[in-house]
Amino acid sequence: MAYTETRTVGYGSRVGSSFKGIGAGIMLFLAGTALLWWNEGNYVKTDKMLNEAEGVTVELESIDRIDPEMDGKLVYATGFATTQDSLIDPKFGVGATAIKLKRQVEYYQVSEQAHEEHKDKLGGKEEIVTTYTYTEGWTTNPIMSSNFHDPAYQKKNFVLTTADSEGWQAEKVTFGAFQLAENQIGSIMGDVPVELRIDSAMIVAMNKECQQVIQRQFGGKSDSMKLVHIADNVLYYGFSPSSPAVGDVRITFTKVMPAKVSIIAKQTGNSFTKFKAKNGKTFQTLVMGERPAEEIYEGAHSANTTMMWIFRILGIVMVISGLKGIFAFIETILKVVPFVANIIGWGVGVVCTVIGIAWSLIIIALAWLFYRPLIGISLLAIAGFLVWVFAFKGKDKLKELAQRGKAAPQTAPANSPDNV
Repeated sequence: MAYTETRTVGYGSRVGSSFKGIGAGIMLFLAGTALLWWNEGNYVKTDKMLNEAEGVTVELESIDRIDPEMDGKLVYATGFATTQDSLIDPKFGVGATAIKLKRQVEYYQVSEQAHEEHKDKLGGKEEIVTTYTYTEGWTTNPIMSSNFHDPAYQKKNFVLTTADSEGWQAEKVTFGAFQLAENQIGSIMGDVPVELRIDSAMIVAMNKECQQVIQRQFGGKSDSMKLVHIADNVLYYGFSPSSPAVGDVRITFTKVMPAKVSIIAKQTGNSFTKFKAKNGKTFQTLVMGERPAEEIYEGAHSANTTMMWIFRILGIVMVISGLKGIFAFIETILKVVPFVANIIGWGVGVVCTVIGIAWSLIIIALAWLFYRPLIGISLLAIAGFLVWVFAFKGKDKLKELAQRGKAAPQTAPANSPDNV
């Protein structure tokens, strides 16, 4: 069931908060502007770097031997990444000869979600109704239920055990005659289950620990309960893995085995390092499987474009939100009459959106003028058109409506001589 709380905020407090929000709005506006400028420049620099890198990439004929003549060059190679390192989880004793070993821990908990509904009251006050709902599910961390708002759910959460999600990585991974660097090893993906072989004495100790937790939580004896289960690569704490309950813990073990990879990086001795372009941007990549260099560069260009649009949209939203935060006090001051305030607030929102988009286009255009002039000029023209439409066309429309009002015929009163 839902649990609700209601509180009222006075008119003075609302106005004070809105004026405090001006500073935050200015900071958000400036941050969005800076992000837009940086993003456009970063996109162009990365694009130029990728083009430069693609033009000088040389394919290694074989990774089974190190060719000194290729030292210092940006090379492309594909082959098998392998290791003889044995990795082990020190807490549970789970191990494997693999490139990576991972332990993922999840807890079955009650979580609290809050939804606020704001209602304006005549005179400027605001009523805030907060509705709290509760759901059960798997989370990556235990949840402290003692702070829940509904007393019925307070202190309901507990866990049978605790452990951190961790990972281990092989130190020595070979790529033919080459040695991969730590960051390159980190790029190797492909999780597969680990066969669990946990010592029976350890399982007994785990089970006893869980029984003690159950006794403290619910009271009574629990010596006969089996609370630790192993299924495939999952170590499960709880009554039944098929019917999870609050307090259960699920620990999943996976590993990354040797695999075929493709690399583009600068050959440095018997390893690989980052390529540095003329503009200072660096590049190296490791992708899974055997993929042509052209396909890898195509993916890099696509990723660069995607990130550019993500940051561009984020920057525009920040600029618009910042402007709304700066001018939010206008609507708040008028909240003594909610209907009027809502109309004015809608108008302020529209104005801030138009100005925010126009400003963002100007910043983007100026950045492109700096990096690529032709595209920048086009964007400036679009931004100028938006400003003209908003500033002048809107003004002309208001004048037209005013003139229509003056020219409209007035109806004579019913008792005037003209109606006799």
